[in-house]
Amino acid sequence: MKFIFINIFFTLLLAFSSKAQDSSFKKWSVHFQLTLIAQKHSGFKSLYSGMNSLADSVEPSATSLTSTLFIGRKLWRGAILYFNPEVSGGKGLSYTRGVAGALNGETYRVGSVEPQVFVARAFLQQYIALPNTQYEYVTDDANQAAGKTPVNRITITAGKFAISDFYDDNTYSKDPRTQFFNWSIWANGAWDYPANTRGYTEGLVIELIKRQWAIRLSSVAVPRIANYHLMEYKLFKAHSETLEFEHDFSLFKRPGRLRLFVSNTNEKSLSYQEGLNALENNNIFLLNIISGNAENNKYGGKKTGIGINAEQQLFKNTGMFIRCGWNDGKYVSWAFTEIDNTVSFGFSTKGIAWKRPEDVFAIAAVTNGISKLHRDFLKKGGYGFIIGDGDLNYGRESIVEMYYSAKAERFLWVTLDYQYLNNPAYNKDRGPVHVFGIRAHIEF
Repeated sequence: MKFIFINIFFTLLLAFSSKAQDSSFKKWSVHFQLTLIAQKHSGFKSLYSGMNSLADSVEPSATSLTSTLFIGRKLWRGAILYFNPEVSGGKGLSYTRGVAGALNGETYRVGSVEPQVFVARAFLQQYIALPNTQYEYVTDDANQAAGKTPVNRITITAGKFAISDFYDDNTYSKDPRTQFFNWSIWANGAWDYPANTRGYTEGLVIELIKRQWAIRLSSVAVPRIANYHLMEYKLFKAHSETLEFEHDFSLFKRPGRLRLFVSNTNEKSLSYQEGLNALENNNIFLLNIISGNAENNKYGGKKTGIGINAEQQLFKNTGMFIRCGWNDGKYVSWAFTEIDNTVSFGFSTKGIAWKRPEDVFAIAAVTNGISKLHRDFLKKGGYGFIIGDGDLNYGRESIVEMYYSAKAERFLWVTLDYQYLNNPAYNKDRGPVHVFGIRAHIEF
């Protein structure tokens, strides 16, 4: 019955998306995407394994599916309401455990692999034009209604969304549905950004946008339990704020962009020192809080971090990017993944030279690390919600990823992906691992 419902859901999405292109629907914006990813990894050397380890033998291929309808409706002047029903199903390799820079950005640590229908986003966005501003035409796109938009403006967004929709953007590395697969390459892995298990939260984002720079500030909800599907709404006890400054520049007459953000989160997380004490005293309850299997009854967890994100066009169809991130590593990871510091960089080029202008080839590398307290916790047998081998011979987790995305049909892109993974979950006693993937992506 569930699969019949999902088929009906897809049919309605396609029908409504086609109808919205009619001229009588000018106030509407409707787009659709479907992404299917399949991955498989090699067997590898492993001296031991734990509850959160990547399987050292060759697993059956892991497949994920997401499909989203992006509906936008213009209301009064400068106001647009967006609504995104979504279907998500499948699983990642080893159920998305065993690698801090997880291997598939379209999967999460969820218990059920059957497709589920849910509301991904539902938010209201209001533009307020600043005095004496010019206007520019914005084309219709996913969660972007077509029309004249003030260049200099204040934008207020309230509702349910992914906080990563607004922060840490990058032309060459942002979207696992069309670009790199790896979590710590398409995002700043050291930013434990507030989100439920599927990556969404609720709150408020305010942006001051000018032609060459922007400032944005947000306050959003955090999970009740580590990597949990329900959020916390104790506004003065559990919340997360992020401030970002963005600046456009030109280098050798080529466009570039720099982003710097600072984040601070208050939640029910424990410190790694409390985790070490719990291991010493065999306090199973506290250890279950850290691994995401129990709810803490006290507030007081805090995580502060910074991130730098830069991109630069090198040639007309080629660009590069670099990201750096750090958090204090005192309190356990709570929402995204277990990375306390990271550096990534990469290159992306379109296939103009070989007469495939809408194809893309890209390559990137990332190195991830964790704090001393975090290392000690894992070394003594502790488990977070995504990594933990029962022991640890520490080494930085390093990943190289490359992909080729080919436009196969008008609405269809097919991608081949390869990732080389050294020291999975920071463990020199395991790996290296070769990961192969294929992606089919439809959008219109």
